[in-house]
Amino acid sequence: MAEPHRLDELRALATQAARRAYAPYSKLSVGAALLSAQDAVYVGCNVENAAFPVGGCAERAAIATAVQSEGAAFRLVAIAVAAFAADGTALPVSPCGACRQALVEFGANAAVTFRNVDGDWAQVDSGALLPWRFVMPG
Repeated sequence: MAEPHRLDELRALATQAARRAYAPYSKLSVGAALLSAQDAVYVGCNVENAAFPVGGCAERAAIATAVQSEGAAFRLVAIAVAAFAADGTALPVSPCGACRQALVEFGANAAVTFRNVDGDWAQVDSGALLPWRFVMPG
């Protein structure tokens, strides 16, 4: 589990990444920052495309960067997700279903933090977000 100061760092980086998102269609800017088991931090933001649903989510962008850097052995310790409306208002947005599957793929017990409806940060294990996840039969 990530230490509280590391989660604060990830939340700040996710917020910065969201400010760089490309979201001209939905106007929903999302940023993600993750901590790997190798103690490295990777960030991503959503990038939309006019040919829906070709765009990419912030969480999977950060995961792709981590895999590119660390290889298939990458393991997720924690991830923060920050979302904002076009006017800059912070929104309570948790990872989508596809991102939840990606999170448990790399860290079934990873800490996932995102804003609640009251504006505070929620924290759950990735497995709790997707309790009946798909597992490839061996």
